[in-house]
Amino acid sequence: MLGPVRAWRGARELDLGSPQQRVVLAALLLRRGRPVPLGELLDAVWGEEPPAAAVSVLRTYVSRLRKVLEPDRDPAAGQPRVVVSVGDGYVLRIPDDALDLAVFQHRVARAKKSRAAGDPSGAAELLHAALGGWQGAALAGLPGSLAETVRSWLDEEWLTALEARLDVDIELGRHHEVIVELIPLTGRHPLREQLCRLLMLALYRAGRQAEALAAYRGTRRALVRELGVEPGAQLQDLHDRILAADPALMPDPAPAPLRPASPLRQLRPSVAPVVSEPSVVAPADGRVADGTAPGGRSADEPAADDGPAGRPTDAAGRSDPPDSPEGTARPAQLPADLPTFAGRHAELERTGALLPENGSPPSTVVISAIGGMGGIGKSTLAVHWAHRVADRFPGGQLYINLRGFDPTGSAVTPDDAVRIFLDALGVPPIRIPAGLDAQVALYRSLLAQRRVLILLDNARDTEQVRPLLPGSPGCLVIVTSRNRLTGLVAGEGAHPLTLDQMTSAEAHDLLARRLGTGRLAAEPEAADEIIARCGRLPLALAIVAAHACAHPAFPLSAIADEVSESHGSLDAFAGGDDITTDVRAVFSWSYKALSVPAARLLRLLGLHTGPDISAPAAAALAGLPPREARGVLTELTRAHLLTEHFPGRYTLHDLLRVYAAERVRAEETREERDLAVGRLLSWYLHTADAAYSHITPNRRRIPLEPLPEGCRPLEFTTHEQALDWCETERPNLVVAVHQADQAGKPGIAWRLPAVLWGFFYLRSHTHDWLDTSRTGLIAARTAGDRQGEAQSLSDTAAALRTAGRPEEAIVHLHRALELCQELGDRKARSTVVANLGDAYLHVGRLGKAVEYIRRGLALDRVEGNSWGEGIALSNLGDAYQRLGRYDDALGCLERALVVLRAGDNRWVEGVALDILGTVHHRLGRYGESVEYYRQALATHRDIGNRWGEGHTLGNLGDVHLDAGEPESARASWRQALAIFAEFDHPDAEKVRARLARLQEAPADARARGAASRRTA
Repeated sequence: MLGPVRAWRGARELDLGSPQQRVVLAALLLRRGRPVPLGELLDAVWGEEPPAAAVSVLRTYVSRLRKVLEPDRDPAAGQPRVVVSVGDGYVLRIPDDALDLAVFQHRVARAKKSRAAGDPSGAAELLHAALGGWQGAALAGLPGSLAETVRSWLDEEWLTALEARLDVDIELGRHHEVIVELIPLTGRHPLREQLCRLLMLALYRAGRQAEALAAYRGTRRALVRELGVEPGAQLQDLHDRILAADPALMPDPAPAPLRPASPLRQLRPSVAPVVSEPSVVAPADGRVADGTAPGGRSADEPAADDGPAGRPTDAAGRSDPPDSPEGTARPAQLPADLPTFAGRHAELERTGALLPENGSPPSTVVISAIGGMGGIGKSTLAVHWAHRVADRFPGGQLYINLRGFDPTGSAVTPDDAVRIFLDALGVPPIRIPAGLDAQVALYRSLLAQRRVLILLDNARDTEQVRPLLPGSPGCLVIVTSRNRLTGLVAGEGAHPLTLDQMTSAEAHDLLARRLGTGRLAAEPEAADEIIARCGRLPLALAIVAAHACAHPAFPLSAIADEVSESHGSLDAFAGGDDITTDVRAVFSWSYKALSVPAARLLRLLGLHTGPDISAPAAAALAGLPPREARGVLTELTRAHLLTEHFPGRYTLHDLLRVYAAERVRAEETREERDLAVGRLLSWYLHTADAAYSHITPNRRRIPLEPLPEGCRPLEFTTHEQALDWCETERPNLVVAVHQADQAGKPGIAWRLPAVLWGFFYLRSHTHDWLDTSRTGLIAARTAGDRQGEAQSLSDTAAALRTAGRPEEAIVHLHRALELCQELGDRKARSTVVANLGDAYLHVGRLGKAVEYIRRGLALDRVEGNSWGEGIALSNLGDAYQRLGRYDDALGCLERALVVLRAGDNRWVEGVALDILGTVHHRLGRYGESVEYYRQALATHRDIGNRWGEGHTLGNLGDVHLDAGEPESARASWRQALAIFAEFDHPDAEKVRARLARLQEAPADARARGAASRRTA
């Protein structure tokens, strides 16, 4: 429960079903063996307004949970033993040590007793283990008020335990280690006095008295500003004792023997772990009849360490003993070996020959590059071999799926992969350096003199792999890829292994392991027919075997007939990564087993070109009511023809996408295909327009074409909802613009980027903005749509200006101005004139900027356009401050705030406040400058303007530096850098340069600040 709700039976993870079904399980788990009435379960799943059939659905959830948790129980033989009916409700009966929440609470309680008994080392070990059991935010991904309430409670439990662990670590003399954890924690929890107290004490013991006092001042300011209260007596007392240099604050001269603290992450990780706690469905193995576990431990008492080999594991799946120093965690990340693995004897012999026969470490870095087409079994072989040789690499095993051929196109970058591995090796996030080169250097340093097995699955090319290779001998690297990694073979000495189809004997063995030798022996000819029709491809064989397992009463001859009768639907394999004709045959019999609506939706999904699709979008594609569409999607997911990778979001396997596209061309008329694409694209456009009205509420709306029949766009109630939807759908929206252009729908192609203007700006998705705007411009010009061309020119110019290319923006804007005059569109003309002023401002042509901004301001006032008037006044104030006309700038900006606030233009209000901060900074009024910047930050954050937030944080750092506060400047710049790096914004380099200069000459920075104050 301390993370996503998950369960295991032995070492096998169980499928707990939908989020609502997991809510039922969570509600039962929270009661810890006490009954939960039916009414409480209904509230937990649906809140105060359950659907009419809620009771029936809830009982279905309970029935499914029983089947999952007790798969071997015969319903006719007796009552359930795990989920038991009690009165009008249910009770879940499992031992406490099978629940990670109970283990966490037990360890925290034992730690408290250990500390009270004078054993801080034991308390520290228990608290490290307790916090290491967290796998993310509690009940992650579960909907409903119950989950939200429990998350809030457990967040507080986690933070309290973390404070206790940091406190005892300081007591043991580990103040240097905990400082790096406490600094970001106090930033995230500025009103939490206990964190401030711990940071002050750790800093003081580390000889950093001034920083300790500064930490107190920062917390005091936050408390007074936010709550209107002074710090508590305990914090004030520590402050006074530090001022008095109280010797009692220093550690005991003879402290208890120190153990390096475990490098546990202090933000609950979001990555799901390798299972490290007992299953929630059965007692731990080895429990005897009298309730005593091996070693004399009570059956109800959780062990201190329940991970592999007696060690706790953390969220990255690594064993992390309490006495392991930073960077020496022993990861164990390999996926589970396939129990039905079969064949590949020759390949395993070749890979085994790469390692010394006597078990000694290899004298070089051994790299095996396993290649072959999709579905040939590369990953299965790699994982199996890795498990066979894992014991020869005592340094652990690292694993990552690089997603080089993921249908969403979201390949893992080398930067992300290296950071994931550094995390698995125990490096705290705060100590991971910036920049790929520095991260790779640290990664290779940690692997030096260690024997580690590294499995890099599904790589796209050599460049994705090369940064992840160790730099010293003794390690084994296994790489799988659909591409031939020639560069890895030529440049790094990798040993290539290309997989081909299985032999007939191996394919027979694969089916026998899945279906049983008896079933194959009873119908040997049918088995041979299946193997032949599947082309001896592991993926195709596995699909057929799964179908046969699901229908044990079906004769193999009937299944062989299904495959044979649909043979020939796919084109023959001609090279590359496509699967042969036999996989199409497998897909076809699954397709024919679907209901008519499900088969229709599957083939229509072949028209969708985005990486995934939501349930409402699928409903629009098929022209179905949302409720009906959800039922059809459920049928497709159950048939394993569609994957629900996130609640309400679905993906098609890339091969199934090809199959669906072929079926839709064969079975739907051109007219129906065009209607389906039109419904889907219109759904994206009208839903994006609904978001636009929240993101830029008073901006001029873009006229839309009417909705087609059967298209029901979403509606939003908040700004945050609108932004979140745009962010989630961004890849689909970008693809939709291109599809609209290709499908001959230019009106959608140019309108969709226009309504996404505010989202692209706020989230700094400049590349997507430019891409879609240019596509819309081409579509409008091709169609001779002058209004669309004018709008697209303006949109492209805005994207160019944001990308730091204002000269190109000016060219586009002048052309847009000509079109607006030709069309007689005065409102659009005033916007273009104002944007020209802004573009000239950014190229430094301030005279031109003032000229165009004033013209735009006059036009806006004539048209009564308060939105444009507020922007123009803000831009004019910016131009004046750059010209050094500070009084004029202040006047414009103060008038701008009045207009902007009257029109609720929070967006530009944040910009105007930022410029006011800059004016006061230039006038040497540091206090006023800081106050305006903080108001700007609050406004940016309120509307989700991440670029504006980063820009203002950079400016705030500048004024702190000039005010003689280099540490405050450093803190602001680091926050700005984090934001810019998140979006790969070019301003990130500017902030890095400021931080580097501050690091090189901190004394000069302080002197510059002092000189600035004297001058002011």
